[in-house]
Formats: sequence, C-alpha cells, structure tokens
Amino acid sequence: MAAAARAAYGVQHVAKGIGRLANVVLTKGQGSYVWTNEGRKMLDFTAGIGVVNLGHCHPKVTEAAQSQLGNLVHAQANIAMHEPMLSLIDHLKPVMPHPSLDTFFFWNSGAEAVEAAIKLARMATRRQNVIVMQGSYHGRTIGTMALTKSKTVYGAGFAPFMPGVFASPFPYCTQCAVAGASGGKLGFDNCCMDPVHELQVLLKQQSTPADTAAVLIEPVLGEGGYVVPPAGFLAAVRKVCDDNGILLILDEVQSGFGRTGRYFAAEYWGVRPDIMVMAKGIANGLPLSGIVSRKELMDKQNPGSMGGTYGGNAVACAAGVACAQVMKEEKVLDNVAARSKQLLETLHGLKASPKTGHLIKDIRGLGLMIGLEFNSPSFPTLTPQSNVPAGIASKVQAKCLQNDLLTLTTSIYETIRFIPPLTVSEEEMRVGCEILTQAVEDVARET
Repeated sequence: MAAAARAAYGVQHVAKGIGRLANVVLTKGQGSYVWTNEGRKMLDFTAGIGVVNLGHCHPKVTEAAQSQLGNLVHAQANIAMHEPMLSLIDHLKPVMPHPSLDTFFFWNSGAEAVEAAIKLARMATRRQNVIVMQGSYHGRTIGTMALTKSKTVYGAGFAPFMPGVFASPFPYCTQCAVAGASGGKLGFDNCCMDPVHELQVLLKQQSTPADTAAVLIEPVLGEGGYVVPPAGFLAAVRKVCDDNGILLILDEVQSGFGRTGRYFAAEYWGVRPDIMVMAKGIANGLPLSGIVSRKELMDKQNPGSMGGTYGGNAVACAAGVACAQVMKEEKVLDNVAARSKQLLETLHGLKASPKTGHLIKDIRGLGLMIGLEFNSPSFPTLTPQSNVPAGIASKVQAKCLQNDLLTLTTSIYETIRFIPPLTVSEEEMRVGCEILTQAVEDVARET
C-alpha cells in the first residue's frame, strides 16, 4: 500500500478520539529524529510527549530489552518476583528525592500509577477526598479524568466522574489576576502566595482535613502549561499537609527522570513527598510506571489489593535498568543543562527582537521542559494583552512542522512546549532553534 494510502487507511480505522499532531506514519526513530513511511526525516522536540528521554532506540536500552526478550518476557508480579524488577529498585533507590522513599509498586501507564497512588492514600489514611491543582493533568481513565483539570476536552461527555475530588489554584503567576492588578509589584519573583491561602480555605469550606486523604500535585504543571511554581509554594503545601495529617503525592510522570535537569523536579525545592508517581522516561518508551512511598505506608495495603496483568513487565524493567545506567554513564544531566541554556537563549532572543517580541508573553521552565507562551486575546484575563490575534501557538507549530520540526502546544493558553530528548546534541538543538526562529518570524510577519 502506498504511503499516502496507508495514512488514509489509518485515519479511517483508528479511533477518532485519538488526536494527532500530523496524519503521517512513522517507521523509524533514532536519537532525536523520526522518519515516516515516505522517507521524511523530522527532528523530534516532543520525545513521544516526554517519554524517550534518552532518544529514540538508544542502543543500550534496546540491547537490554532484546536480551530480556530471550530470557523471560512475562513474569507476572502477583505470581513471583523477577530479577529485572529487583534490579530496577536497586538502581532507583539511590536517586529518589528523599531516602524515606524506599518501597515500590510498578504498573504500566502514568494514569494507572496515579490511581495506584490514590488507592494507597485512601487505604493508608482511611479517608476519601483528594485535592488537585487547577491546570493539572493526571490521565484520561475514568478515575483520573476526575483528577485532570487542564482542559475540559479530556472529560467532556464522560461524566459522572469519581467523587471526592476538589480543585485548588496553582500559582500561575503569568495569568494571575492578583499579579495582573498589582502594577508589576507581584509576580513569579514576588508571588502573592494566594494559592496557599485558597488551599487552606478549601480545607475549611469544602473538604475537611478529617475527610482528606491527599493533595496531588505536579511539581511543574505539564499539560497545564509547563508552569514552574515560585519559591516556597511546594514547601508551604507540604506544611499544610503536615499540619492536617494529609499525604502529599507528587506526580513526576512528566517532570521526572532528568526532564527538568534534576533526576526529579522535587529536588529543586527540597520537598519530601509521601508518595511519588513515576512513568514516561522511566523505561524510554517501553510501557512502565510506578509509585514509590515509605514502607510504613505501603505495608498498610493487604496482599492482593494491588496488581495487574502486565504491571512491572520484565522487559520494561530491564529497559528501565539500562536507562538508569545510561543516565549516570553518559552524564545526561550535564547535557540537559547545556542544551537548556542554548534553547532559552534562542527564546529570550525572540522576546527581545523588535520583529517578534510583541508576540511573546512568557518564557518558563526547567531543564528541557520549557514553555513558550504567546500573547493572545482569545481567553478572558485581567492581565495586559498585546493586540495579537488568536491561534499564534498553533500557527507557529504548523510552520515548524512544515520545516520538519515536531513540537506540541499545551494548556488553554497560547503555549508551545519543548521536550526534546535529553540527549539532544548541540547541533540538533541549533537546527531546531533555527527552524523555530524562522517559524515565529514568519508568523509575526503574516500577523
């Protein structure tokens, strides 16, 4: 079947509910690049939505998975333990953001791991309610749709959702009404910390601490716009939890495994989670996720209450071990720091340019988890807006795609997120930045 016909076949027979950046068929990935069945080569600054952190088909990860395939593929975790899982635990324990995180449960997807964290919190506290952040993304299963607050599209038409979920504001200073009305006195570097106040109000008005099992939070908002919290916010949330006997769950599905320049984003603020959720970069594309907590909490669950047919698959765990080794041996975090600086210099150059600066509202992020937010009148806000038409982010994304650079938009605001492989080279970043610069300049000229 011809390449175009193959793509048309897929559009017809793959579920419409799966949204796509482009109707192309990928046949190969290597490092920072992917190829289509038409032979088109594209620079991938999406990394499978932050999954292939070590690049497509990293040779050491591939070798580990292939070797495990020849020994033991499916060692069901409710039947027996297997060596790759135990080895993965040995590799993960030393890089946990707090030494109390020493007991693991592995599953398949990020959403499943989030649900495992909620199960643990409810069992450990004997409470039901969960507080999440506005703008959060935790999955699209029936359970996690209730927890996801980034966009209504993820839950529209699927109600009723899991009960006992309450939403509290996340400090999105760029779009904060308080900061916007302060005349520049308040913002990211001088946050009003109103979200901490609102969390405390919620516990008095909507969900009493005696009924609240956990606060679930992404250290850096992912789908909500790659929003980094101001200094002190997560520590304040930790204190609220401690003062009220509430567990703090950190969802590091997207921000973990080096994505922000630290192994886990929590390290930036020194905040100890009671439960941490992991997935995406843990096995570089093989389906694997997990939660980690202290043994005291994990032991509150009865044997048989956790499990799943494919959870902690032996091949995926073997790949996870190889990922941990590569992270250390290849000094991946050093590369993240260098390439982050390179990307941010380009973005700040666009903001400073008289040709494109009027389009850009904010540049934010950590490591290689960077968001570029454009000005737009498309959403009601109290913060000042430039006279820029709606849809700028999608237009820039489309221009990038035309020139063989894959990027993703995110959040309800006009934002493009950059999540290239953590192994992206200086030359590959240079090419990507050139394509992006040309795309923004073209859109500015046409606007």
